[in-house]
Amino acid sequence: MITPSFLTHLPLAPKDPILGVTEAFQADSNPYKVNLGVGVYTDEQGKLPLLRSVALAEDQINTLKTARGYLPIEGLGRYVRQVQTLVFGENSPVLQEGRLVTVQSLGGTGGLKLGADFLRWFHPAAEVWISDPSWENHRALFEAAGFVVKSYPYYDPETHGVDFDKLIRTLEGAPRGTIVVLHACCHNPSGVDLNEAQWQAIRAVVVERGLIPFLDLAYQGFSQGTEKDAVSVRYFSELPIPVLVANSFSKSFSLYGERVGALTLICASREEAQRVQSQLKRVIRTNYSNPPTHGASIVATVLEDSNLHQLWEDELGAMRNRIRFMRQALVSCLKEAIPDQDFGFVAEQQGMFSFSGLNLAQVRRLRQDFSIYAVDSGRICIAALNEQNLERVVEALTQVIREAPGM
Repeated sequence: MITPSFLTHLPLAPKDPILGVTEAFQADSNPYKVNLGVGVYTDEQGKLPLLRSVALAEDQINTLKTARGYLPIEGLGRYVRQVQTLVFGENSPVLQEGRLVTVQSLGGTGGLKLGADFLRWFHPAAEVWISDPSWENHRALFEAAGFVVKSYPYYDPETHGVDFDKLIRTLEGAPRGTIVVLHACCHNPSGVDLNEAQWQAIRAVVVERGLIPFLDLAYQGFSQGTEKDAVSVRYFSELPIPVLVANSFSKSFSLYGERVGALTLICASREEAQRVQSQLKRVIRTNYSNPPTHGASIVATVLEDSNLHQLWEDELGAMRNRIRFMRQALVSCLKEAIPDQDFGFVAEQQGMFSFSGLNLAQVRRLRQDFSIYAVDSGRICIAALNEQNLERVVEALTQVIREAPGM
């Protein structure tokens, strides 16, 4: 008699709330379908761009014809140095004092995962608090690491802004040692960011309550530019406490498939940094051993070369400005179509996303009747809009909102 396999009654897992939308989109045969769900920047033709700075860097790399040996566990050294400079600033005290530990990761998600595993090893009794709402994978990543995950108030659907009073009051009641996940800029999914005064207030609570900030910097350059978008990180780097930062180049370099990211820990001293790095390397070794070469080489080559760096900044600025233009265009078209409703909040949001205010029924109607795909939460990717699909999207939104108001 054959013993039944342990796989026999394995349940079918639910689809990923974001990637599952893309799967449904790809299965749709409608030639006019639009995917507003996935967080990917597409150009005016609806195509994923290959940045000229990236192409030129690849040309340089390919002429070297370098063998593909293993990287060190912590990643490509020149890449690590460029990450630290871009995120913290060339004259950053924590950089100059050797208090940064940066490791190359498999995208921003990988940086969050490494941080979660490291914290679970050495700070296991803590709770993790994420914003409400937050990127769907934040909760899953930290729960998978073994943490209890709770939420702090963030978005106010009535004002379409940050409910800052509730946010601060909640953090003031957080247990000491709580790990607080913060979106450094371009909050995902709301697109609503904190201002500098609010960041300063949060920083004060973090110090007073003995909290551990973990900043997710996935969209540096998509709000106000690479320098201004790093302000929140640099505020926290001034504190005499542990700070974690996960960053990604998927969006800013249009290198989604290369999975190029990093995790940085800010330490109290150079000696502490050496100990932290030794333990982070253990986390990496028991996960994927060491990272891939190509994507990190591209980013390092661009950031090291002053001409390529400036070209990349210009290309990033063009992407940022196109998103702003599409925000304004969407607001203007909706105002004309539905003059009794105010959609101005969409133009005030930052980054690739907008918390549109669409409810679940409206989102499903958009999919079923118009082949326009958004995440169940109502988050839409403004970067997926262009002048070719805007009219169709506005017409569908108008019909859905008029029949069942919810925004």
